[in-house]
Amino acid sequence: MTQPEPRRTRLSPEREAEIFDATLDLIREVGYEAARLDVVAQRSQCSKATLYRRWQGKPRLVSEALRHGKPFTLTGLDTGSLRGDLYEMTFRIGEARKDHDLIRGIALAVRQDSALAEAMHETLVRPDLEAARGIVDRAVARGEVDPANPALDFFPHLVQGAGFARLVFDQREPDADYLRRYVDAVVLPVLLREIDGSTEDTT
Repeated sequence: MTQPEPRRTRLSPEREAEIFDATLDLIREVGYEAARLDVVAQRSQCSKATLYRRWQGKPRLVSEALRHGKPFTLTGLDTGSLRGDLYEMTFRIGEARKDHDLIRGIALAVRQDSALAEAMHETLVRPDLEAARGIVDRAVARGEVDPANPALDFFPHLVQGAGFARLVFDQREPDADYLRRYVDAVVLPVLLREIDGSTEDTT
């Protein structure tokens, strides 16, 4: 028998934003593990019970707060061409403000807390994966990319991997210019290459 979903407390968008801001500020200060919901409740002037009714615990609250504070979104990205979509994606990612204090406060906890990792995947990762899939699906539908191209399955890895490599190998931020050059040198040639002679780059 399917259990009914927990009742969700109704909060105005403004009140949710205040709670999200208080949550992220606390993580910047003390990290995820030391951040307590009673402190969030005190700072945002709400009850701890309200936080539990609305988000059922810290992992869900933090993941939704991170989505609220995310400096870019891939939602609605559709320029009409693969190259245009990739350029717009690199601009949004590369120009986004990097919140290093927040990243440090959450990075270790994601690897150690399975509930947080699952909540973040559902709230943050999955929407971006769906947006990335939309980019390549539209390119296939327009005839720009061969549907048999095996690189399609690795498209999100190509883009995200470039960002991590820039930080690790060059100790520099993956800014928009770097990501665009990477798209031109690596991503587009891989996606637009001919598979059994069936695909041409007509852009």
